[in-house]
Amino acid sequence: MFEYFYHEILRRTIISFGTLFNNISIQKKDGSDNTVSNLKVPLAYGPTQKFLARLEQEPDLNKSTSLSLPRMSFEFTSLTYDSSRKLTSTRTIQVKDPNTNRTVKKVYTPVPYNMTFELSIMSKLNDDALQIVEQILPYFQPAFTLTVELVDEINEKRDVPVVLENITMQDDYDGDFTSRRVLLYTLRFSAKTYLFGPVSKAEPIKTATLTYLSGDKAKSKRETQYTVVPRAIKDYDDSVSTLLAEDVDLEEYVWLVDDGTALSADAYYEINGEEIYVKAIDGNKITVERGRDNTTIKEHVKGQPIKAITAADTALIEMGDDFGFDGTTTNFF
Repeated sequence: MFEYFYHEILRRTIISFGTLFNNISIQKKDGSDNTVSNLKVPLAYGPTQKFLARLEQEPDLNKSTSLSLPRMSFEFTSLTYDSSRKLTSTRTIQVKDPNTNRTVKKVYTPVPYNMTFELSIMSKLNDDALQIVEQILPYFQPAFTLTVELVDEINEKRDVPVVLENITMQDDYDGDFTSRRVLLYTLRFSAKTYLFGPVSKAEPIKTATLTYLSGDKAKSKRETQYTVVPRAIKDYDDSVSTLLAEDVDLEEYVWLVDDGTALSADAYYEINGEEIYVKAIDGNKITVERGRDNTTIKEHVKGQPIKAITAADTALIEMGDDFGFDGTTTNFF
């Protein structure tokens, strides 16, 4: 039932959430309202209790190695299914393979989940904490949207709303003189993300077969089978066979080329975006059918390259390109 896959969606959402708060700073001013220092507030991932315990257990708070305030920490606390955003589970997302552009990658509709985060703001001074909080709250009304690349294989990017759920404040000012005061603001957020399943690859259809039955089953039956195979209608690998030896207008079907031996009868070629079919070759003169597979008939000038359309070009057909068919019919009695 299950197969290994890992899109790193949860990890990417956690990292994206953290980047929202990695450029917050506070300013210190003197009595004349002049800025004397500008401090960038450190941000780390981890539970608040870990940082508070370190503050309490530091034997010498005057050491430069002690934990400095203010600082912030954030933590991913829970993951819950969001039924309000549920989509039909049998639907699929299909995209062209961004690497080859010749195959299709498919994944089922993602599952909506809410990721809960807690952002903790720790400060010794109330003014420092207020500066930090005021730089955050105006962006959440009550949501701020992040754009996260969820699945690399299909270049799937989604807008993930981050909703501010609530705010709590705690001031541990009651204590003895050896205790370090900590103002603690806790902001609770919910990120509405999506989880994708495994990505499968679908190859383009190489052959299509149609079987037609006619006649009375009790007496006689005739079966006709028609098979078609896709083929390229333009040159992909720049395989030049020969050059046009004279100008050609829109009405000409007998052309003069530099080297007729480089071409083959009953074969397809491309010249300046027009697909032609070479019916016959007489020396350096060729008889062609023009504008095959709905390509545009154009005027061509002397020296333009005539490029062969081969099986190698068919293998290079990109998703979304036009293509033609070669067909065979078989009758069974």
